Amino acid sequence: MSDAIAHTTLANGLRVVAQRVEGASGVGVSVNYRVGFRTEKPTRSGFAHLFEHMMFQGSQNTAPGEHFSVVQACGGVVNGNTFPDSTDYYQVVPAEALQTVLALEADRMGFLTISPDLLATQRAVVKEEIRLQVTGKPYGGFPWTVLPGVMFDRWENTHNGFGEMADLDAATAEDCRAFFRLHYAPGNAVLAVCGDCDPEQALAAARVAFAGVDGRAAPAPHDPDEPPGADERRGTCHDPLAPQPAWALGTRLPDARRDLRRYAAHMALSHLLTTGSNARVRTALAPLGAKADSATGYFGPLTVVHPDTFVIVAHHPQGQADKTEEAVKNQLRDVAEGAARGAETARAVARTRTGLYRDFDSPAYRARFLARGALLFGRAGIGEDLAQHVGDLTDDDIAAAAARVSSPAGRALLNLLPEEMPR
Repeated sequence: MSDAIAHTTLANGLRVVAQRVEGASGVGVSVNYRVGFRTEKPTRSGFAHLFEHMMFQGSQNTAPGEHFSVVQACGGVVNGNTFPDSTDYYQVVPAEALQTVLALEADRMGFLTISPDLLATQRAVVKEEIRLQVTGKPYGGFPWTVLPGVMFDRWENTHNGFGEMADLDAATAEDCRAFFRLHYAPGNAVLAVCGDCDPEQALAAARVAFAGVDGRAAPAPHDPDEPPGADERRGTCHDPLAPQPAWALGTRLPDARRDLRRYAAHMALSHLLTTGSNARVRTALAPLGAKADSATGYFGPLTVVHPDTFVIVAHHPQGQADKTEEAVKNQLRDVAEGAARGAETARAVARTRTGLYRDFDSPAYRARFLARGALLFGRAGIGEDLAQHVGDLTDDDIAAAAARVSSPAGRALLNLLPEEMPR
């Protein structure tokens, strides 16, 4: 059980939401800023992720790395993530440590330390992360670093959010200061607190902690939307480390701000196609020696504003690309024509809803969902609304979602080939 969500906006423009969750043993705290990969400009790719690292390098009253040590010393966890449209910083701590965490977040929001030496260190860390997680391992970043370049036209939507090495090398400390002044303004952020807390007391604690952080002009929210293509697009990429080829289908999700029910239907469709050994696409691909999974977004549900992407990914033996594509499209067509009904769709709906509520049981996840919902969708409680829509889905809703994914309009197909290997 969870209480109603309490809201306030501080004098400096910071929006705060708080929610008590019955039975929670700690509090989740998340600060989300409206800046991410799609806020970047040409020649500054990867800057949002680089700056996420800079936010842990100390501030007026906090030494480099101390944010981690303070949270961990009280038995808590802390981390940050960069997404296409936002960057979040979260921690889960015992309830008595709430004021300490809020003070840490306020200190770096208002008084971050930025120096050439700190930048050089974190740039090296980010470049090593790219080498380990993207370019240095099989399927690193596939498909999300490549598929958008096939689906979309605008640079904001197509570029690799990890960043080009030359762009990272060109970043200066003054670039970081300008980025901080613009995008890390209190009015460009939402703070969420949830769990073992009284919501009104949490709002009061936020007022105290952030009272010394001055407001400053925040940028207008960036709209990355663009018209979908009329026809299906195709692309090919190479991965010299991949042991076998792979294939990806991407198409646009409905805009969750305008049609949350249809968005929910695509979530259930994703489970119907690929979750469980008897899922339709998994069963259809098994004779080919291929395996597949799918998602309603590269980063999870409601992490990205429109346009977001529904994705199916399959790894298949050499020479099976065409048959893999045919099998997936046939399953989509069958579901669109009503072949999946009754117990099959009920299982997909149950899995989708159960997964959402399981995530909500985590104070970290719930705090991040509350903050991101308010920041990106104007509804802190959109996660609960989504779960309700999932529970109300019918067979026809899921069939309509499959028909939408079956349409070539706005759809992209991507083949990944090991170096010099033919399809």
